Amino acid sequence: MANQKDNENYKVIAENRRARYDYAIEEDLECGIALTGSEVKSLRIGQSNIAESYASVEDGELWLVNSYIAPYEQAMFGHPDRRRRKLLVSKKQLSDLWNATQRKGMTLVPLVLYFNHRGRAKIKIGLAKGKKTHDKRETEAKRDWSRQKQRLLKEHG
Repeated sequence: MANQKDNENYKVIAENRRARYDYAIEEDLECGIALTGSEVKSLRIGQSNIAESYASVEDGELWLVNSYIAPYEQAMFGHPDRRRRKLLVSKKQLSDLWNATQRKGMTLVPLVLYFNHRGRAKIKIGLAKGKKTHDKRETEAKRDWSRQKQRLLKEHG
């Protein structure tokens, strides 16, 4: 979708920046989220965090665990801020995710929580493998080198 930047409904709510540092993301998947009204209102004003959360397949359903959505002050019926939220995927996607997480070291990490072009709350989860310490150092070295290269090009160009 090339027009996500110029669409007024598309809005990133929360991003898990550490996920790409701590994990090697093999593939990602867009999921819907089952939310209550007060949760949607709270997301609209941008009060959420998915940094410490993870997704898991339990009893044939996909769940987002430990994500934070702040309570909405004006809500008549509030919501618990760290409740488990059901993620909506097709049965085929669910079985693929379950098979992948049963392999050694694979986990489901939330990457971005956003409103799509239709104004619906979506979450992008990544099928990831945990990085070892030396992999993290290598990633950091590559990032530092690319920064230094850009700096040198800017000075001499």
